[in-house]
Amino acid sequence: MSDDTSNRGRRPGSFSVDDDKASQPSAVTRAPRTPASFDDNVVMTPDAEDPFRETTLAVETLALPEASPRKRRLSVGKVAMGAFGIILSLAAGLWVDRLLRDLFTRADWLGYTALAVVAVGLLALLIVVARELSGLMQLTAIQKLKTETESAAASANAKPARTAQAKLVQLLAANPRTARGRARLKESDGEIIDGPHLIELTERELLSPLDREARKLILAASKRVSIVTAVSPRALVDLGYVLYESARLIRAMAELYGGRPGTIGLLRLMRDVIAHLAVTGSIAAGDSLIQQVLGHGLASKLSARLGEGVINGLMTARIGIAAMDLCRPMPFRALKRPGIGDFLADLSPGAGRTSSENGDR
Repeated sequence: MSDDTSNRGRRPGSFSVDDDKASQPSAVTRAPRTPASFDDNVVMTPDAEDPFRETTLAVETLALPEASPRKRRLSVGKVAMGAFGIILSLAAGLWVDRLLRDLFTRADWLGYTALAVVAVGLLALLIVVARELSGLMQLTAIQKLKTETESAAASANAKPARTAQAKLVQLLAANPRTARGRARLKESDGEIIDGPHLIELTERELLSPLDREARKLILAASKRVSIVTAVSPRALVDLGYVLYESARLIRAMAELYGGRPGTIGLLRLMRDVIAHLAVTGSIAAGDSLIQQVLGHGLASKLSARLGEGVINGLMTARIGIAAMDLCRPMPFRALKRPGIGDFLADLSPGAGRTSSENGDR
């Protein structure tokens, strides 16, 4: 019987919710708290006595103006280089002609072999020249498209905006990251009649995924430079690796936004980036940046070499941002332009936390 009783369980019952609420004590009602004010004895710290003011100003000075390509003008140096190039080309042609004549004098098969080699070399040289010219023309077309989109955004007419949109879609048609954006623009074709809004929509749909990928490229290159230069024993190795990563980053940035720069085009982009950094005074940031930005951070507490690595990483990030400005086929309008502060927290967590705290202040 005891086993049957234990397996039978408790019989279901009903309970009154109202009775339970009535049996519970009523909640104590509190009067709303009146607004409080600060005491008159609270004194705000003056800016001159703020210990974090120098750090805040240093982080603010890291924001670079948008880079733009230099104007191409005919100078005396370019004329001299062109003249000497023509002279050297004529000298090389005379040397090859004399060589072929001598080989034909010795044996016909030697002359024909040398002639075939010269023909192959000239064909390869023509292909290289064509590629370089195509890369330069592509970079020029991107800068022209940027100017067209900027003027179209300032006009209320939608016709120049649609023309710029069609050129941008054609430029980025081979990039799979823009497939969804191109499909959305095709779906909304004819629905927007305002030129500035059409330019903003085009920027959001086409360039938003490319901008995210550009940030990843800049951050990855900056981290590699920061780590390698922190553990490198030689300053010459640091300089060589920074130049190598900067060249890789600039080329990757150009290819991401539809450009195909050759060697000459890459050198032109690097010259524009370095000229922009030199004009804005960003190259000589060195010691003051280490003392002010990293003075309260984690990097300076670990070692001076780690601090130098972080500075080299920040320099690479600035180079990447300048390259992004030069290679992007549209100016920043609807999307936010990245700043050096976006990468500071990833390269130096202590400094990034300090700068964010100063911004809250």
